[in-house]
Amino acid sequence: MSGATGKLTHIGASGEAHMVDVSDKQESRREAVAEGSVLMERQTLEAILSGNAKKGDVLATARIAGIMGAKKTSDLIPLCHPLALSKVVVEIEPDTALPGLKVRARVRVTGQTGVEMEALTAVSISCLTIYDMAKALDKGMTISNIRLLEKTGGKSGDWRAGEPSL
Repeated sequence: MSGATGKLTHIGASGEAHMVDVSDKQESRREAVAEGSVLMERQTLEAILSGNAKKGDVLATARIAGIMGAKKTSDLIPLCHPLALSKVVVEIEPDTALPGLKVRARVRVTGQTGVEMEALTAVSISCLTIYDMAKALDKGMTISNIRLLEKTGGKSGDWRAGEPSL
């Protein structure tokens, strides 16, 4: 929705989809952070962390895939604007309590529209890459809890997620 007006910004009066015109918006520094996780068997996590996955370095490959995903978001998600991203960082940390891997992406741009979709895409593609590279060990892995944590900049200002309701 578009905030205070309560209207969808990508749907016209007749219900047709369109790309929002951002040409009159002020450029500003915008940043978004998203997270997600891949739950797996403990042995799978141990194999990934010890470098024993048959397809190679799972964490390094997933980081690169996430960065590439952020850069390709407008090719993957209809009506997203192509953006010249200035920074994409993907962090992947083991969590033995899950057990699994937590993925976090931070994306930055100076532009006329936000980077929430780019951060969410980076996390999603990283998680999918982890699954692909380790599926020979554990087909039952679960990708979960992909969500936006925060965004800064733009007309709507800053926003931060509360605790998940799960």
